Amino acid sequence: MYNLYDGSNRTVTLLTGPKFLRGCHGVSVSGSFRGFFFIPTTLALFTSFFILFYIYSTSNIFTHHNHHPSTSHFKPHPPFSTTPFIATTPHFVPVFNHNASESTKSPPTFQLGYGLGPQSQRGLPLPPQFSSKGKFENNDVFHDRDVFLEDYKEMNRSLKIYVYPHREDDPFANVLLPVESEPGGNYTSESYFKKVLMKSHFITKDPPEADLFFLPFSMARLWHDRRVGVGGIQDFIRDYIHNISHRYPYWNNTGGADHFYVACHSIGRSAMDKAPDEKFNAIQVVCSSSYFLTGYFAHKDACLPQIWPRKGNPPNLVSSKRKRLAFFAGGVNSPVRVKLLETWKNDSEIFVHHGRLKTPYADELLGSKFCLHVKGFEVNTARIGDSLYYGCVPVIIANYYDLPFADVLNWKSFSVVVTTLDIPLLKKILKDIISSNKYLMLQSNVLKVRKHFQWHSPPQDFDAFYMVMYELWLRRSSIKNTWVDSFRV
Repeated sequence: MYNLYDGSNRTVTLLTGPKFLRGCHGVSVSGSFRGFFFIPTTLALFTSFFILFYIYSTSNIFTHHNHHPSTSHFKPHPPFSTTPFIATTPHFVPVFNHNASESTKSPPTFQLGYGLGPQSQRGLPLPPQFSSKGKFENNDVFHDRDVFLEDYKEMNRSLKIYVYPHREDDPFANVLLPVESEPGGNYTSESYFKKVLMKSHFITKDPPEADLFFLPFSMARLWHDRRVGVGGIQDFIRDYIHNISHRYPYWNNTGGADHFYVACHSIGRSAMDKAPDEKFNAIQVVCSSSYFLTGYFAHKDACLPQIWPRKGNPPNLVSSKRKRLAFFAGGVNSPVRVKLLETWKNDSEIFVHHGRLKTPYADELLGSKFCLHVKGFEVNTARIGDSLYYGCVPVIIANYYDLPFADVLNWKSFSVVVTTLDIPLLKKILKDIISSNKYLMLQSNVLKVRKHFQWHSPPQDFDAFYMVMYELWLRRSSIKNTWVDSFRV
């Protein structure tokens, strides 16, 4: 006798031997043997059928769920808020092809921008917009213009920043106070931001009123200060935070989660290495905003656009006057740039140049339809700001790059984002964009969006300063309300 488990918590008993033969009494020997094989086979088939039926009735393995649009699937998310340690601002996720071997089997795909479904800066689903082919399209430069404008007004009205005070006779006044002269150079965004902030209506002298606290040290000035230098920045930051946390109570209330500092130079990403707790909590507003760079935390930190200072209104050269397909000039200081140069150095339509240009840089930007932003030694450069200023559609070739103002701006509406694996297909990608009439939309939106990538003193509505302030407003800490009353008399 054998006990067989039939998959339904029951046991089926199979009789063999003398008992089985007694059950076959009156049957011929040949019939007995036929029965011997027939009955187990029948039981096995029945058991298999029962097991399959049981699985079918109790699981969804064999079912297909077809989701149909309904109002129940579009429930609004809760109103936007942030917490000190887990920011809820929506961020995009780049689309990559991680499997290089598979990419060689079939041509890589490409997309304009990134592949996530669109969301507003407060995490709300956007109203669907579909092309004639049924594919979702949002050609506006904002994820959600109405939400942005509404929140922008509220930010302008309510956001308050407290700056830790320092006197002009402080030994490090050159590092802690804003510069008096007009900022200049490749890392001018850091100086512009601090100079404009200190004169803005966002500043409060009443700490309990503040949404955020600004740590006013300048990375660029610490770098150039002979008393500190590159090797002493980490010690300076550690000691500075130690001093303010003992002198003022505000850092300790949130572990620095409602504090922020600004750094455009790449040395800023390691500035907090000797203050690890603060590094994980404070908001870093940085130009080096790559997911793979040490010290940058997407969703918590914010990207500062690296912009070369320029005076006057930007030019408006229309797309029909741009004869060259694409342009890049710069040092060959990364494997990605080496690959770009090797692939396109002799091409007549994509101009890739290393070393000093023989023609003015601005003329090349004005004469090209697309301008390439290619990761060098650091991911951050002023090239995106350059291309936008001169009306050239930026092509970003840098994996894991957190683009400036990505919470607000719809980058796929005015730029092209490709992975480094797509460099050999660059010409095909760009020509397909032109032939599909998408280029005119991209270039038109470039002219609309470039005002967000300019510095002014005093600031102008929606310029780079106000856009950074909006990013900070999205990340402001809701924890303030739990402790603010304890400091009021």
